[in-house]
Amino acid sequence: MPPLPPPDSLIFDLDGTLWDTCPACALAWNTVLRRHAIAFREITAQDVRNVAGRPHDACIRDTFTGLSEAEHDLLIDETMREDSRAIELHGGSVYPGVDAGLRALARSYPLFIVSNCQAGYIELFLRKSGLAAQFRDFECWGNTGRPKPDNLRDLIARNALARPWFVGDASGDLQAAEACQVPFVHAAYGFGRVERAALRVQRFDELVQRLCPA
Repeated sequence: MPPLPPPDSLIFDLDGTLWDTCPACALAWNTVLRRHAIAFREITAQDVRNVAGRPHDACIRDTFTGLSEAEHDLLIDETMREDSRAIELHGGSVYPGVDAGLRALARSYPLFIVSNCQAGYIELFLRKSGLAAQFRDFECWGNTGRPKPDNLRDLIARNALARPWFVGDASGDLQAAEACQVPFVHAAYGFGRVERAALRVQRFDELVQRLCPA
């Protein structure tokens, strides 16, 4: 494999890369089920992790199999709002090394986020984590209704990035990076597995050590 050219910027996926809100989201999804007396098994944090990284509507349809279209539409709509309430109340778990690591990286590289999350979710992460000042821009499915490759491409273009790396944990992140012809860094500590990557890190601070050597 040829040497990986140094980046001029770093773009991050969110869930499974920077933090984990699956326990809070599982509580939220169960709240909506109970509110409407929808017969379905108890949702666990692992159920949410199994679909994390996809657009929210796909997450709901893939998790709640066997329900009617009307029930799917209701769950898609209400779980988006209930997710935000649950995360506001219970928070999420920022991965070890992410807080200090992002602050160190931001001193040398412009930082960005591209996610398949709903509108308002990235802002919630930035506020709850206290990391808003470290990022220049972000984009998500909830804002545009478009797939991750399109959102990644648009963010790269509007910020005139020449050599970004895209850091993510799932196959959808790899596919987006390849569609935009940018190096993919696999956050192997996250939710997903991928077949190939320009670089794999088992801990967030491995990325920091590579790009910000002491």
